[in-house]
Amino acid sequence: MRLLSSPLRLLLVAYQSVMLAIAQIWSNKLRSVLTTVGIVIGVAAVTAVIAALTGLRQKVLSEFEAIGTNKIFVFPRTTDEMRASGIYRDIRFEIDLFDGLAESAPKLKAFYRNAETQQTVNANGVSTAVSVKGVEPAWHAVENRAVMQGRPFSFVENDRGRPVALINENAQQLFRLPRDPIGQTLTIQSRKYLIIGVVEPAQELALFGGGQDGNQAEVLIPFKALARENAFGGRMFYFIIAAAENPGVAPEAAAQIRYYLRGRRGIDFDEEEDFGVEYIAKFVDQFNQLAVALTAVAGGIVGISLLVGGVGIMNIMLVSVSERTREIGLRKAIGARPTTVLLQFLIEAVVLCLLGGLIGVAGGQLLTLALQQIPNAGIENAYIPTWAIGLAFGFSATTGVVFGMFPAIKASRLDPIVALRHE
Repeated sequence: MRLLSSPLRLLLVAYQSVMLAIAQIWSNKLRSVLTTVGIVIGVAAVTAVIAALTGLRQKVLSEFEAIGTNKIFVFPRTTDEMRASGIYRDIRFEIDLFDGLAESAPKLKAFYRNAETQQTVNANGVSTAVSVKGVEPAWHAVENRAVMQGRPFSFVENDRGRPVALINENAQQLFRLPRDPIGQTLTIQSRKYLIIGVVEPAQELALFGGGQDGNQAEVLIPFKALARENAFGGRMFYFIIAAAENPGVAPEAAAQIRYYLRGRRGIDFDEEEDFGVEYIAKFVDQFNQLAVALTAVAGGIVGISLLVGGVGIMNIMLVSVSERTREIGLRKAIGARPTTVLLQFLIEAVVLCLLGGLIGVAGGQLLTLALQQIPNAGIENAYIPTWAIGLAFGFSATTGVVFGMFPAIKASRLDPIVALRHE
């Protein structure tokens, strides 16, 4: 107790014990290295797994952010009853269904109707099939894509379905249009559309099929213009893409849209919805939960390696106590307290485990560098976070304490006379 009552003496004993442990490890280098193999493998594996998951998580989240974590998608969806009766066409949205949505969903920043058809487009002597999208002026705010040349649609052009068009640079190149294509025309279903602007390219999304439309030619026309050209007339297939004020209120905005649509479509509280409302923030939360679960599972599996390594540490420490029985007896005979002996062997076990943890972290770093080189795996940004290194050393130290305690107690309880007689 006198020893523990003096912090300075305790630090001195701890320092001497660490130096003695290092000397013992150095004098038995091969045995020490082999003893810590389990710890090394466990720590290297867990740090590499955490690095891979961290890199993948960073990649996926950056792509979700590129799409827009505040985005909400609203689309018609068949109910179980509809699938049985084959009346899927009845769930299509009416053209004016969302006319009052902005007033009913205050958490929405903006939304636009979106329809898409494959059309043969003629321009500058080139005729080819491309995707023609019908969008509304809010498309720029929701998709966060500005007009690089020219101007966007006006609300009047959209309401009256004027024959104007926006294109991207890929369409500009596809139709061999001049550097400044404003004022040129393209023909869709025998109707000429005046090009009024060139929009920014879409964000490339490697994990979601190589891009939204990053490598495709885009032709955008007013939504009402596409509705007029579409064979379905006023009951064309389209969906809504909206943006909440911020990602934090996306669930609330989605609930407001759902409430609005249930009212407009006359769906009773106990009836199944014939539409879907999904928001990106929900997928981000689900992915984060999945990443945490995967990390926990990987940690549990790797914990088995640490358990095996801990048993090895206990075994070698028992051997060490047996080999140094006379030394322990001599130290006790000249006044060493049991607490001092216990601390000495416990520190030796912890130092041995920390050494294994250090080598394991280095091995994990090498594995991480190797993982970064795997092509198309999406983990080129894999790295070991600081908390993972701290966790690895924490596990190592805990393993040393847990599995070194029994040999240390055994050494501290040796009778000095019996120990001095030990051969």
